[in-house]
Amino acid sequence: MLVEAVKGVKIGNKFTVGENNRFMLIAGPCAIESEEMSIRVAKKIKEICDRLGINYVFKSSFDKANRSSISSFRSVGMEEGLRILQKVKDEVGVPVITDIHESYQAEIVAKVVDIIQIPAFLCRQTDLLVAAGKTGLPINVKKGQFLAPWDMKNVVTKLNEVGNENIMLCERGVTFGYNNFVVDMRSFLEMRRFGYPVVFDATHSVQIPGGLGCSTGGNREYVFPLMRAALSVGVDAIFAEVHEDPDNAPCDGPNMLRLEDLEEILKIAITIDDLVKGK
Repeated sequence: MLVEAVKGVKIGNKFTVGENNRFMLIAGPCAIESEEMSIRVAKKIKEICDRLGINYVFKSSFDKANRSSISSFRSVGMEEGLRILQKVKDEVGVPVITDIHESYQAEIVAKVVDIIQIPAFLCRQTDLLVAAGKTGLPINVKKGQFLAPWDMKNVVTKLNEVGNENIMLCERGVTFGYNNFVVDMRSFLEMRRFGYPVVFDATHSVQIPGGLGCSTGGNREYVFPLMRAALSVGVDAIFAEVHEDPDNAPCDGPNMLRLEDLEEILKIAITIDDLVKGK
């Protein structure tokens, strides 16, 4: 085994992430577009993950509050979004995760989801972290684009202070100059020292914020190489936004993976993960 195991975090009553288990996959469209599309994509990804022996969590957002333009697509809203996420849980039988942007949303969202996600830009917002932590659910906190990995210790402490030990820390790249992110592979090692599972957000890490003027650009071709590199360092989960037709998606299209490519990508990912974890 080339990496040390971290504590396990139980996801619903399904499985545990961490403890040197095979990486968990968090995947789905950037934003909820419709009930039909959400269920269709979740089913296809679950079928792939079942074949490959990967634990899977469906991800999609009910509101993309951080958009380049005021006219950008923001999804279907909280009420409809949570209804759709519940339908995905019921029909597909997978845990679900979504992000919150305001403190009041935590308690409402916790009635449906299995993991609450804190967006990178909001990872220092104490009230948001406290509200999420008090639900008792696993919290996936994305490291701010402006933070060093060791700065996430304060995030961990805020959640610990309200009694939440169900923490995952997510790397999504650090701001480096204009309209660009760089992934420092040392970040995974630094954040794993806190003892909690570490997630790599492979698709947001290749974003080019505002790169298309009124919307975000991206470099989809770099997603898989960066994913391979992160797995070789040692991570506990992979976050990847996946779409049936990303070139025509209403948001984050340039950096989302094509659903048709996912299985072959995951096969290679498993090989690397098993090697690193001594499987």
